[in-house]
Amino acid sequence: MELLFLGTSSGTPTKDRNVTAIALIESQRKNWYLIDCGEGTQHQILRTSLSLNSLGAIFITHIHGDHCYGLPGLLASAGMQGRTAPLTLVAPKAIRDWLSSTQALIKLYLPFELNFISSEELPILDLGQFTISLAKLSHRAPSYAYSFTERKVEASLNIEKLRVSGIPQGPLWGKLRAGINIIHQGQEYPFAEFLLYEQKPRKIVICGDNDSPELLKDFCIDSNILVHESTYTEDMAEKAAKAGHSYAKQVASFAERASVPILILTHFSPRYQLGTGTTPSIDDVHCEAQSVYSGNLQLASDFKRFQLDKSGNLK
Repeated sequence: MELLFLGTSSGTPTKDRNVTAIALIESQRKNWYLIDCGEGTQHQILRTSLSLNSLGAIFITHIHGDHCYGLPGLLASAGMQGRTAPLTLVAPKAIRDWLSSTQALIKLYLPFELNFISSEELPILDLGQFTISLAKLSHRAPSYAYSFTERKVEASLNIEKLRVSGIPQGPLWGKLRAGINIIHQGQEYPFAEFLLYEQKPRKIVICGDNDSPELLKDFCIDSNILVHESTYTEDMAEKAAKAGHSYAKQVASFAERASVPILILTHFSPRYQLGTGTTPSIDDVHCEAQSVYSGNLQLASDFKRFQLDKSGNLK
């Protein structure tokens, strides 16, 4: 699976960074998923090989404009490019109200069904390669983190346990191997109890704006990657708290305590420019996070790709 960052600035775009949007691409590259859709996201997509016809779903973390203003235009373009397949949109309820009003006012016709799922009521959702769940964050508006956990992982049957259980070899074993619960002699047997996984399912956590990384303590268990905002550095901690944002040392310290193996920081304030050689710069964000985090630290930039292989290593 692969992450492709389409926008990594907070609040407003800069010459080098657009506002927030992240593409998560399935391992077989058949489908991809969009997490947040700031203004101009469809322009960013045009500079990639991604197609709106293979877009599996859109996930919006919260209602602030730098995370959703690009949504009406992207949906309209998808329709004009011939999309007819239904599209799932997972977002706060307010997004549905805003989008419905926009459609009515500008008479936006979509030639495909838009299946809306409220973030506030999201159950565990199986979609394509992933099982998706969410966690509530702390921000000025209701904000969420989404976890994407691999659904289908190569596994072998636990033959010894099957024989002890008395389940006869044959079709029932085949169902368990295919990930289907079975009933034998009136008792239900969950498939997961009889499978031995060669590799752990890969898991990626992608967060909206959040001033309290500790809220993710349980949510990040067994995660390979945490993608989290780092809008400021520690010298701006007071401003970060008032705005409902995090700073580099705060996020990195949490990732270290939570033993998250890979931390990708994004959503940087425009005050942190690239390659200026002066302070403040994006190098300050990197140095501050690196001072407290011993894992694989990465800073996102627009169009940067990160591939997570089957062993959970970043390429």
